[in-house]
Amino acid sequence: MGLPEKSTQDPTKMKNEPATPLTSKGGSPPPTGLVRVAIVEDDDWLRGNLEQEIGQTPGFKVLQVFRTAESALTGLPALQPDVVLMDINLPGMNGIECLRQLKTASPSLQILMLTVYEESEQIFNSLLAGASGYLLKRTATSQIIESISQVRAGGSPMTANIARKVVQYFNRMGNRASECDRLSPREREVLELLAQGDAYKQIAEKLGVSLETVRMNVKNLYTKLHVHSRGEAVAKWMPRT
Repeated sequence: MGLPEKSTQDPTKMKNEPATPLTSKGGSPPPTGLVRVAIVEDDDWLRGNLEQEIGQTPGFKVLQVFRTAESALTGLPALQPDVVLMDINLPGMNGIECLRQLKTASPSLQILMLTVYEESEQIFNSLLAGASGYLLKRTATSQIIESISQVRAGGSPMTANIARKVVQYFNRMGNRASECDRLSPREREVLELLAQGDAYKQIAEKLGVSLETVRMNVKNLYTKLHVHSRGEAVAKWMPRT
């Protein structure tokens, strides 16, 4: 059973979008005993419905709900839930910073992001901060509950299009690495100095070569990286540094 809809259109309204587990096909049953859940969500309607739906599901117990990151930081360590559902767009401190601080204080705490944000920056900042999974709020309630079970069992569930973004990101990173690997040692030196903001004349002086040699190195590395500007070249180089 999904969450009841509001009478007016709401961006957080649940729609049926299945979550895709990355670590276990079809999901895994949680370990024996109640799955103890905490919720950090500022939307009163959504928070209440999540609390009701999860709390009424056999094998699950909602320990406490929090409206802000600050209250969660104060209350969660003592509760030690199995899984925390965490929104990103919270009043005051955002959910990603809350996640980062919670993982620093309690590294074993499992936190599942539940948000409207589909932007790559939000996704990867969450994962880098220690999120165990990432779901969109339009995910069906049954899939949210299943994802909580997967997190407790050691999985990393993600909404399908979020998982696709993660795969695409690593594919791009692989392409960047292979392009940079084609650079000669001197071209890498030049690119590193370009990344540091040096002008061509400064690069020539530091490397003990002519200005024309630097220009030729830059032209060659642009060709190998398939770029047309310093900014594009540096953007491909910086993830390696």
